[in-house]
Amino acid sequence: MDAFWKRVQAIKELYPSVISNQGNVSYDKDSKVVTTDETAIANKIKAQDTARASAATAKADLKASAKAKLIAGEKLTEDEANTIVL
Repeated sequence: MDAFWKRVQAIKELYPSVISNQGNVSYDKDSKVVTTDETAIANKIKAQDTARASAATAKADLKASAKAKLIAGEKLTEDEANTIVL
């Protein structure tokens, strides 16, 4: 995800009334300026990046666990089974 879309997602989450942006100015449905906090947006982007990285790591770990169990002939959990593409 590029920096633009990360910013859009952060603004949507922090300021749900915002429906458009022009540069660093955000507007609501009535075309009124919505005051945004750039520090809060930057922090939200960092938190979202961390969450995406954690989710990717958890998925990779789950796939590795499923593979190891398949090789060993052990039962898989439902989550592990869901990682397998048939």
